[in-house]
Amino acid sequence: MRFQVPQFIEVEDKIFGPLTFRQFVYLAGGAGLCFISYKFLPIFLYIFVIPAFAVFSLALAFYKVNNKPFIDVVEAAFHFYLSDRLYIWKKQEKKVKETITQLGEMPSIIIPKINESKLKELTWSLDINEGAYAKETKELQNNAKERMSKEKKNPLGLEF
Repeated sequence: MRFQVPQFIEVEDKIFGPLTFRQFVYLAGGAGLCFISYKFLPIFLYIFVIPAFAVFSLALAFYKVNNKPFIDVVEAAFHFYLSDRLYIWKKQEKKVKETITQLGEMPSIIIPKINESKLKELTWSLDINEGAYAKETKELQNNAKERMSKEKKNPLGLEF
């Protein structure tokens, strides 16, 4: 049994000529508002109101912002302007403790002393020994040490 899988389900059907049902409703509503304002408002008011209704209904029917219908933008604007907003910002002053020292007095800071060989050992252990291939690198180190001790030469000046 074969079933036909519907495609293009996000595209609305064209019902009234080249217009979808939603576009037709927006345009018909805009035309209705334009007609009502023409009949019931004086001339100096409907001259300004009719173009506003026409542009708004055309925007609802055809204009898209970031591939979203204009009605979504209008809805978001209503929610933004009608919802409660509370902005609180209290600046708190940070208290700075000042320590006054004389020229001869320096605060006691303990700095550990590391000699150069200890530093090389630490960088070597951090770079290579503690990696994902720690066992393999130790074997390679031992092999290199053995070869160098046999040759008694260090052509590149490397220390292990």
